[in-house]
Amino acid sequence: MCIMKSSEDLRRLLESIDRRSYPAYKSAQGSYDFSDYTLSIDHVQGDPFASPSKLSILVPHARAGYPAALFDKVYKKRALEDYLVRQFHQEIARFNFKAKGSGKSGLIAISHPGPEILTRTACQITQKGIIARFEVGFPANGRTINSGELIKILFDFLPRCARQVFFFKNRPASEVQAVADLAEDQYFIRQELKRLGLVSFVADGSILPRESGVSSRPMKGGVAFTSPASLQVTLNLPHKGTLTGMGIRQGITLIVGGGYHGKSTLLKALETGVYDHIAGDGREYVITDATAMKLRAEDGRSVRNVDISMFINDLPNKKDTKRFSTEDASGSTSQAAAVVEGIESGSRVFLIDEDTSATNFMVRDDLMQKIISRSQEPITPFIERARDLYEKAGISTIMVAGSSGAYFYIADTIIQMDCYVPRDITASTKAFCESYGAEPIGRAPNFTLPAAGRKLSSGRTGRTAAQSAGGRGFEARGQSLEARGQSLDGRSFGGRGGAGRDAEGGRSADAGRGGRRDDRIKTKTFGKDSLQVGKETVDLRFVEQLIDSEQTNALSQMLRFCVEKQYFERYSLTEAVSMVVKEMTAGGGLPAISDSSYAAMGLAMPRVQEIYCCFNRYRG
Repeated sequence: MCIMKSSEDLRRLLESIDRRSYPAYKSAQGSYDFSDYTLSIDHVQGDPFASPSKLSILVPHARAGYPAALFDKVYKKRALEDYLVRQFHQEIARFNFKAKGSGKSGLIAISHPGPEILTRTACQITQKGIIARFEVGFPANGRTINSGELIKILFDFLPRCARQVFFFKNRPASEVQAVADLAEDQYFIRQELKRLGLVSFVADGSILPRESGVSSRPMKGGVAFTSPASLQVTLNLPHKGTLTGMGIRQGITLIVGGGYHGKSTLLKALETGVYDHIAGDGREYVITDATAMKLRAEDGRSVRNVDISMFINDLPNKKDTKRFSTEDASGSTSQAAAVVEGIESGSRVFLIDEDTSATNFMVRDDLMQKIISRSQEPITPFIERARDLYEKAGISTIMVAGSSGAYFYIADTIIQMDCYVPRDITASTKAFCESYGAEPIGRAPNFTLPAAGRKLSSGRTGRTAAQSAGGRGFEARGQSLEARGQSLDGRSFGGRGGAGRDAEGGRSADAGRGGRRDDRIKTKTFGKDSLQVGKETVDLRFVEQLIDSEQTNALSQMLRFCVEKQYFERYSLTEAVSMVVKEMTAGGGLPAISDSSYAAMGLAMPRVQEIYCCFNRYRG
């Protein structure tokens, strides 16, 4: 049984190794009682220039003092954890690099969230108390230990920050309560969407435009959103009270308007509305069905055993489209696969922008159909399936259109964006369509949803999970990527847009291998855009609702977990995703599928839809 050491034991140890070579810091690993909290040194970096050391603290509820009513619901717990991460980040930023030394000496960092509220391993509220995970660069002069500077961090800086953030008595009570109240209001709106038959709600007064294309901050002087009277919905929130806004109904919604008038800005707000946002973001009351999925063309992606026959059939090469696979999909094929994969992931809303779609997949105009007959065209365009997707599968579509008017005929709601102001032009447009004379494009016959139980594995045997993921001769496809281990504040893994992360797991893929280092399946992430499991790179650049690099970190751990367990060979994709989610639910969240205690740092929970997207793009 491990005996808890005291904080004074740690101080004496650090004093005893002062001016020794850097590896002597390894002896400090362990847990220490600091009276108000327990400090754990989970992993010590190899030298001052390596990825920083991983630490965590556990503050018992009796010491923290946060009322249970602030985290008695899942959504309030997530919001409070997010709040504590943000506050702790602000506090430790005041002491970052105040302890001096070489390389990363003196760095103190934790996750730096954007405006979206995500479940993160950086802070977890458990039955025992509040756990915070962060990084510290252990100080050194060259590669000689400077323990005096580390004592300053652990016994001065850290206690001040921890008590200021994790002790309720030191926080403004009204500020903390406002976090819980906003979370409850946002949850209430999500429940109202179902009751009212809506897929999204955009509150009046919301600021949708962002500061720039690479900034998530609201645009200063941005036009406040005002809903058209015909689409206005009034909600009575538990805390904010009466709130009006635009309700987008289930069905097919078209967003049109001139260039630069706000069509894509509205769609982007709806995309990110699957997540709750913090107060002051401007989109905190923009709420979209949590399963909504952005679809787009993705030239060159792999597709594995997908039934795309709903959209593509009778190929000249006679290739089977009920079990279609390719290593290099075209735009139309990739978008067809994305629709089917979205259905499989449980999405109830598809979000589409004409600008990022394959034209021949979206529509074939009347003249093209007359010249190239249906018998000569293997592609059934989305416009011929959208109505059946809604009426027979319960999947709504919200689409931005700027060049083709064909969708006017099948749309239930048509919203024109005019200088960022929405106008409901449904009635006038439908009246014009009737007098225009053109025949609307009809529905395609034989609408059949793909069968359940798709497997990613082709059924080949004779290759172990480790060989599939990183074995000799199994080369990664796609662009070669490099990353240096950097810290949570953007200097290493975990920060928004961090350059890279290399996690060498602490658990072997097979207990029978004896835990040799070469047998472990290694993972890397490259910002939020891609990850690597073994030698296989997964390109996630076009999974547009993946909004944080820590979600990509989590996906790399989930994918590694499935490869180690050979889930893709043994189970269907849906079963594999369900088993990963079940493992996390039973094991206390994301740490349950991490390959070591310190690999559990810097993770954020993706949606089920993004888990499917990641697994579907894995070529291994």
